[in-house]
Amino acid sequence: MTRDSAQDDQAGRNTEIVLTAMRELFAEKDLTAIDRYWAEPYVQHSPQMPNGLDTLRNVVPTLEGFSWEPQRVAAQGDLVFTHSIVHGWAPGPVAIVDIFRLENGRIVEHWDVVQDIVAAETSANGNAMV
Repeated sequence: MTRDSAQDDQAGRNTEIVLTAMRELFAEKDLTAIDRYWAEPYVQHSPQMPNGLDTLRNVVPTLEGFSWEPQRVAAQGDLVFTHSIVHGWAPGPVAIVDIFRLENGRIVEHWDVVQDIVAAETSANGNAMV
């Protein structure tokens, strides 16, 4: 196996881990998913959330009407990127780009960029955001 194909295999596995982890935790509200798919030390770069997995354990049960709908997914090495439509995180729907870093098959670091969704017909370019 070449180095490139090994990296592609790892990126594919990491993508499946992230998609499964996010579905089980946020859609199914299964808090045990944290123990299966995340690991400490969990480094959080989202400015509203502190480091550590206890934050996820505390936040997830409080989310009302939450849905995470990934539209695009890409992976490179130990990073997985998702571009999603999210309801229930903010007062209106938002577009979120999440970046997850995995180590030994577990999510150990997270970044995000959150934007209010603007209808294509009201944007300067006429293009949809997601």
